[in-house]
Amino acid sequence: MDDTWRTSAVGLVLARPPRLLGTEPFFMEFIAGIEERLAAHGRSVLLHVVAHHDAEIAAYRRWARQRLVDAVVLVNPSVDDRRPAVLRDLRLPVVVAGEPTDDNPAVRRDDAGSMRAALAHLVALGHRRVARISGPDALLHTRTRTAAMLTAAAESAVDAVVVAGDYSAESGARLTTGLLDGPEPPTAIIYDNDLMAVAGLHAVTERGHRVPRDVSLIAWDDSSLCRLASPALTTMSLDVHSFGESVGEAVLRLVAGETVPQRWCATETVVARGTTGPPG
Repeated sequence: MDDTWRTSAVGLVLARPPRLLGTEPFFMEFIAGIEERLAAHGRSVLLHVVAHHDAEIAAYRRWARQRLVDAVVLVNPSVDDRRPAVLRDLRLPVVVAGEPTDDNPAVRRDDAGSMRAALAHLVALGHRRVARISGPDALLHTRTRTAAMLTAAAESAVDAVVVAGDYSAESGARLTTGLLDGPEPPTAIIYDNDLMAVAGLHAVTERGHRVPRDVSLIAWDDSSLCRLASPALTTMSLDVHSFGESVGEAVLRLVAGETVPQRWCATETVVARGTTGPPG
């Protein structure tokens, strides 16, 4: 980056439907954590919501051309991701929230360890048919969780199946119904976010199934949606605000010209509530 290029903004582009962003607590809490850390140093987040990666890349090009940001936070690294190379060519410094891309500094979540913990909780309760409704398969963290789940399931003699959703309530309800209507329905379902889990819970109860006696449910990312559900959802809990603060701290060090070591968030922990129990 040119030494004369200095602003007070850090860019964050979210490539997801705006309607989903408005109902998904994770990113609101994540952004709040980044903003809190940056604000203490006179900086702020420049947020842009787009529909897909092509539009995201166009935003980066515009920001670089107009010199609107000092650095970028890159979220949801994906398979064959073009964004890191584009940002490198634009000379925009990057902090990755997730699995590292190229040589960019990253703040990582222990997706593999957390998935093993979720499955271990269900195995300890006696479950041997476990399904997971994941996020999009192109995301690196989705694939990391899938690999960890299938490996841990094989080690524990668990029949595991993974179906891909898109983080929306609609996909959570639809895929839950499909799993329950199958020839060997699972006795437990893990969801990759809270929206899909809450919708899945509604789908289960609307079909007359009892939770957790007929089917146990675990949501990823503990939020008020999970705590206010009836029954309250068992979750994999991460301090998302702290995750955002760690990303904000890495950005501050990066724009100051310091070396930024890779950081890890604590492994998510199981918060057992009313949606997990022994299979009936």
